[in-house]
Amino acid sequence: MLKQKLIVSQDCQKMTVVGLGGTGKTQVALQFAYLVKEIWPECSIFWVPALSFEGFEQAYAAIARELHISQKEEDVKDVVRQRLSSARAGKWLLVLDNADDSDILFGTAGSHGIVDYLPESEEGMTVYTTRIMDVAVSLTRGDTATKELLDELVYLPLAIAQAAAYLNRNRMTIAKYLHLLRNTEQGLVSLMSREFRDDTRYKGSDNAVAATWVVSFSQIQTEAPVAADLLAFMSCIEWKAIPRSLLPEVLSEEQMENAIGTLCGYSFLVRRKNAESQEEGEEEEKEGEEWYDMHRLVHLAIRVWIDQHGNEAEVTQKTTRHVADVFPIATYENRALWRAYLPHALRLLEDEQDFNNEGKSQLCLWVGRCLLFDDRIPEAVKWLEKRCQWVERLDEEDSKRLLASQHTLARAYLEDGQLKKAVELLEHVVAVKKKVLAEDHPDQLASQHALAIMYREDGQVKKSVELLEHVVAVGTKVLVEDHPSRLASQHQLALAYNEDGQTKKAVELLEHVVAVRTKVLAEDHRSRLVAQHSLAVVYKADGQVKKAIELLEHVVAVEAVVLRDDHPSKLVSQHQLALLYEADGQVKKAVGLLEHVVAVRAVVLRDDHPARLRSEDALAYYKSKLESTDS
Repeated sequence: MLKQKLIVSQDCQKMTVVGLGGTGKTQVALQFAYLVKEIWPECSIFWVPALSFEGFEQAYAAIARELHISQKEEDVKDVVRQRLSSARAGKWLLVLDNADDSDILFGTAGSHGIVDYLPESEEGMTVYTTRIMDVAVSLTRGDTATKELLDELVYLPLAIAQAAAYLNRNRMTIAKYLHLLRNTEQGLVSLMSREFRDDTRYKGSDNAVAATWVVSFSQIQTEAPVAADLLAFMSCIEWKAIPRSLLPEVLSEEQMENAIGTLCGYSFLVRRKNAESQEEGEEEEKEGEEWYDMHRLVHLAIRVWIDQHGNEAEVTQKTTRHVADVFPIATYENRALWRAYLPHALRLLEDEQDFNNEGKSQLCLWVGRCLLFDDRIPEAVKWLEKRCQWVERLDEEDSKRLLASQHTLARAYLEDGQLKKAVELLEHVVAVKKKVLAEDHPDQLASQHALAIMYREDGQVKKSVELLEHVVAVGTKVLVEDHPSRLASQHQLALAYNEDGQTKKAVELLEHVVAVRTKVLAEDHRSRLVAQHSLAVVYKADGQVKKAIELLEHVVAVEAVVLRDDHPSKLVSQHQLALLYEADGQVKKAVGLLEHVVAVRAVVLRDDHPARLRSEDALAYYKSKLESTDS
């Protein structure tokens, strides 16, 4: 671009390279300088840093020496400017690097800036590098109408970008846009400006941003109502990393594409690339899906606009209902999707408007389950408690949903270490269900199953065994041999037997579970692997360490293929295999495997996470054991 504009077509003499720090602006300017020297060997090239006025003065002093200008001159900078502006100076290129500080560049009241000493010549070219858009525009601005618009927008990049988007999309003259800008809805502009004051660094520029947006919002509402509805939806969720699949459906894909195109055309929305998501540590986008970003001030402006021109509460409720409807189930396979949706759902839940609606209640449950799955336990407890409170208010006559919500909350209490609370709540759920449901009702059995697990966690192993024997007995009557629920209860009963010291019973029952699951499930199915893992643990308890190692090595090998390195189940299996190696006297193998587990858990788990601490403690103990053996 520099070559085309400054050398080939020569339709301008000044250009600015704009970009964020570290993006290679200086390198671009340097390469252009080499190119100029190659094309025009007689061309003089001057490199002037603009980081400080003192640095600029030193560079001009060096230029003066090269041009044989006496240093005794009253103002060397002005003499250099005059010399390079004269015809006898010949061809020259001046690169003003790092032109970021407007005070240094344009001066302040009572003092000159760098631009006052820059030369102008038909034979000269000037290239600026800067991180600041308004500086770039100011350094290379042109005709009167453009200057008038820039003055109106106080040279604020955000306002300039919005005005440019509007001009380009509507093929409008600058003069006509200025007329629209000056006659727009001043009350709303003032309101938006007040809202922005706490959210922007640009003093005195709030009205400029607000005015450009009011003009664009009005146009979109008139020409593209579908796009306006999308804007309203997006104003209620997070302003960045918006997956397309989260957006509400419209009549046709063509309408959606047109609406998105309109919003991108007005610079309200930006399509993000996959690399941008990965740089920020976000989950990989599902194939073919677009994600979008919105400037946070645009996001705020839409909220203000809706508050003035529509029903904000209605828009929020509608958005919440939609997000609740499309929110995915909390499974590992869906993890990328629900992790992408979570920030948007949490923003809706944290909205201060306190209204009772089905969408918000349902969203609390979905979000709570995902947070629970993702080991964000305190947050899960918070939203599941809210869910139970809302359901109590919404479903005074119907206890079914409340009991289901309390069941999930009890699980969260268990994970949060609030074991007594978990047991107490689930005992209540089981007691109520016992009154209203048949003995073999699936919900009844599911809650009894969960309560038995909590009894075991609480050290009430006898109670756990008794309750699970009941669940297994009922399941045996009403469910087929390979029914997942029947096998799950048998699995848990075997673990309870093991903790109760009934190891032979545990081995026999788990071998049955593994045999059935081996017949009906694929080798890499999660339930089959979990059962094999548990059987290996029980084999160890029964003294069959070789058998345990053989089985768990198989589990670890399969998980190595189908699970990511940081998958919790994979790390649990590797940790357990290390314990088996140590029990078999293979301490070096145990240390090697635990070092891997500790390294991965150090990345994905908090410092005080129990699983991380268990691995670190085991590793430290095995290392000390190895050292004592060697010595």
